Amino acid sequence: MSDRSPACFWRVSLLAALVAAPLVATPARAQTPARTEIAVPGTARHLEAPAGVHIDKRVALDYPRLISLGRDGEMFIGSKAGIVYRLTPPYTAAEVLVRLDDYPHSAVRRGDALYVATTDALLRANYRTGATLTADDFRVVAAIPGGGGHNSRSLSLGPDDRLYVSLGIQGNCSNQYLGSGYGPDRRRGGVMVLDEGGTEPAWRPYVSGLRNPVGLAWRDDALYASNNGPDHWGFERPREVLVRAEPGRFFGMPWFQWIDGEVTRDDCIDAPPPRPPSEVTPPVATFPARSAPMGLVFLPDDHPLGVDLVAALHGSWATAPTGGAGGDPATRREPALMGVRLDEAGRHGEVVPLITGFQDAEGRRWARPVGVAVGPDGTIYFTSDTGETGLYRLTVDTSEEK
Repeated sequence: MSDRSPACFWRVSLLAALVAAPLVATPARAQTPARTEIAVPGTARHLEAPAGVHIDKRVALDYPRLISLGRDGEMFIGSKAGIVYRLTPPYTAAEVLVRLDDYPHSAVRRGDALYVATTDALLRANYRTGATLTADDFRVVAAIPGGGGHNSRSLSLGPDDRLYVSLGIQGNCSNQYLGSGYGPDRRRGGVMVLDEGGTEPAWRPYVSGLRNPVGLAWRDDALYASNNGPDHWGFERPREVLVRAEPGRFFGMPWFQWIDGEVTRDDCIDAPPPRPPSEVTPPVATFPARSAPMGLVFLPDDHPLGVDLVAALHGSWATAPTGGAGGDPATRREPALMGVRLDEAGRHGEVVPLITGFQDAEGRRWARPVGVAVGPDGTIYFTSDTGETGLYRLTVDTSEEK
């Protein structure tokens, strides 16, 4: 028997798990500097971060979720508290732009309109910079399949100026699919794109077979999505996936899971799969099972962090070794900000830890990252919806990297 405590074992195991995704050849680029402990102004907490990184809490918010940056530097943050927040530089104060029912998880501006994705509808209001809004200013653009289970709806504005929304299936094994043969209320589990070319806007399937995709990020015209995997396989499998969401792709869930580099049938669902296993698209990269990846963002080229993507890991209630909630809290997956380095084709990635320390040795979380966004100057912003809730800022002083 080892004489290491469970907490110490977890710290070692965490870093091993975080980098356990398949390694691939990646372009030569700066390596992520060694990490060190840093204080977090605005809190009494500390984090582990690469040398030169500074993180501070900008403002407290109620259950903030995804972040988007709009025209004139305005920032919009959805919230599980039924609020859409608006912030302006330097993002040290927030105002309640509007209160809405049915969980406004995300909001984006397109032209002279603000769009909000709630659990069961895409809403639109006429909007100009600095305008005031009420709930009565919003109208329903298109219904979104609602219901229980995974109820977040992530909204993204594509480079084609179209609106995309992601939504999960209801549970681990729900017979729901974004495609033909499934009625409107059962069209869940992937990403939809809004078709505005007809008499009425309508959702069209974009990619399918994702249990609960939350983070959406664009690189040129390619969409990437993070996905929360199922709970019923235990603590170690399947690993969470990052996918390149090209139109028409099928990622298999809930019928198939990506296990140890292979497509594996999940026998928790008896309904026949809508597509064969040969059509399941492999992930770009993976994160530890039960780590609950949330927000996702591409960084500008040559960002000093030396990664292409930043992913927010929320952490889950799962504990080792069975994956149930009743085990030692010290074994829970730690919330983190992770980096992903992509190969030149953008189809394979290497995962590296960036920011850790949101969870103490006993498993208590003082913050859990959810949304993540990057400003034009490379400043990274992220939200926490648990513990020290609010908006945080991450900057890098390159003079401290050496």
